[in-house]
Amino acid sequence: MMSDPVWQLPYQRSHEVAGLAGGLVFVGGAGDFDGVGALRHPGNLEAQLGGALDNVEAALGIEGCGLGDAVRIKLFYAPDSGMNEWEILAAIHDRVGCQPAPAITANPVPMQPFAGQLVQIQAIAQKGWRENADVRVVSEPVPQAHAGLFGVPVLTRGLRAGEFFSVPGRTAAGDDDTVPTDNGTEQTHIVMQRLQDTLTGLGATFQDAIKKEGYYFGTDMETWAGMAATRASYFREPAAPATVVPCQRLYPDGAQTKVEVLGYREEWNGFDKYIPRDDSWPKRVWDWPIPVPYRQGSRLRGSIWTGGQVPFEPGFNGGAAVYPGDLLRQTRYTMSYVDEILRGFGAVSSDLRLLVCYFTSDGSQGATEKFLDAVADSVAGPLPPITCVPQPLMHNDEMTVEIWGVAKA
Repeated sequence: MMSDPVWQLPYQRSHEVAGLAGGLVFVGGAGDFDGVGALRHPGNLEAQLGGALDNVEAALGIEGCGLGDAVRIKLFYAPDSGMNEWEILAAIHDRVGCQPAPAITANPVPMQPFAGQLVQIQAIAQKGWRENADVRVVSEPVPQAHAGLFGVPVLTRGLRAGEFFSVPGRTAAGDDDTVPTDNGTEQTHIVMQRLQDTLTGLGATFQDAIKKEGYYFGTDMETWAGMAATRASYFREPAAPATVVPCQRLYPDGAQTKVEVLGYREEWNGFDKYIPRDDSWPKRVWDWPIPVPYRQGSRLRGSIWTGGQVPFEPGFNGGAAVYPGDLLRQTRYTMSYVDEILRGFGAVSSDLRLLVCYFTSDGSQGATEKFLDAVADSVAGPLPPITCVPQPLMHNDEMTVEIWGVAKA
């Protein structure tokens, strides 16, 4: 953490607000905090959104970037707090002020990590990508019911900035915000087909993904397995590291899952080509309870991406938790998996440039601080840019945490 930080989290141990890996700049969960970690506008979502975007821009500036260099913006916001999701998306589009807009994912969540907080924003940026000769975008008009909120009523459904691409989170909802089925597996097929169509428009495929993230309703293995098998059917081995966690809210009502992907694809002699990547799956690291094609860690273009690590028993696919229900012990154990995957590439925890953490919480700032202490105890040096998403429940009562990260190679 810099001696005179542009802003910081309301957490006293040393932490960074921006990190660089493989030419990408990562900003963790930026909130509306000042240089000493005080929340500037408690309880005011609109003001906090503007303040958080100010802080994203300041963090990007550390690495010579601005909001216009963002390829992907992702936020977690408190629903029922004065702005609906379309209003939030419009505010971000208008603030960035560039076309094509970044790929933007907005997720409603029941809790925030710090007292009075209503929104936190992640960003991935690539300096000067708008001047790149190979910029591709898949876009569609904002539905007429919401178009008046936007200065330019166009949504970016997929963005490729040179080799790196981002496809933001999609649900099965139509333009009228209605969902055609209440079956989670059927919704998953709709979502994955939409993502596949977008990837085709970017000259890419699911096999080019370096990270898949998703959210689903459900707290039992049967619900997870049905949607997981459906998602997996769109990939082949070796596939991207993946993170899929349960959620308690999605927009619109009736949506049961949401999925997004990040990846790399190169243009070579006029053709789009798959870029080979290195894998790390140490034998100690757990396996999934059902057959899926994902890898636990991949290295590509100077960056290392891990799958979502959970406190499953080591070297086993039985889906049994170690230290059941004990968040702090499970957090340290889960971070040991992150560390083991990094070591497979000759990297260590101090090479991390982003951590994204989902963990069970009572919703208090004190619970967040204890969780962060457990993570910080597991990282050599200051915490990297970090996003903390407290949850009332993770996959089940025994599983309390899931963590993934990006490191420099």
